Amino acid sequence: MTSHLTETEIKLYVPDFAPVLARLTELDAVLETPRTFERNVRYLDAAQTFMERGIVLRLRQDAKIRLTYKEPPHIQDGMMSRFEAEITVDDFDMMDIILKKLGFVPDVVYEKYRTTYQLPQISDDTEILLDEMPYGNFVEIEGEPDAIRAAMQALHLSNAPHVGMSYLSMFMHIKRVLGLEMHDLTFANFEGVFVPSAAIPVRV
Repeated sequence: MTSHLTETEIKLYVPDFAPVLARLTELDAVLETPRTFERNVRYLDAAQTFMERGIVLRLRQDAKIRLTYKEPPHIQDGMMSRFEAEITVDDFDMMDIILKKLGFVPDVVYEKYRTTYQLPQISDDTEILLDEMPYGNFVEIEGEPDAIRAAMQALHLSNAPHVGMSYLSMFMHIKRVLGLEMHDLTFANFEGVFVPSAAIPVRV
């Protein structure tokens, strides 16, 4: 992260993780978090204005349970920076009840598997995230802009196509392109669904 309350990242479309994993091994990258399943619930305000205002309120469960608030992103050179405030809680269901009592409405569930690495030789604050989404594989790099560029170069990903939107926004795009009617972004919903690379909204 750029600062305690600012997240800066780039999201790269990398269908095959094998070359990235090989390069991480060559660079003596540190495995910070092994492959972990994530379940997320995004909430809307009662007036349902969060989406049009670019605001995200999310409850996530993986090895921890975290409540996250994000403001609209600023995108430059393929990198997305936004205000992010996050707190760890110890009871997913109880936090869900509190949010509902406060008037927030669960909107969509989305899942992924994430493996997290660090490249200390570049920066102790830079993370390499290998994300397996129900519709494809992506590498996220989080850190300072210069460190992100250095990590992309080190991983031979400088020319990889990037995506300037969230995973949920990609989901909405893919649903429109493929004519899918599912509501939640889950592995079960995508079972048996082929998502061609052409359906991924990438930039080069």
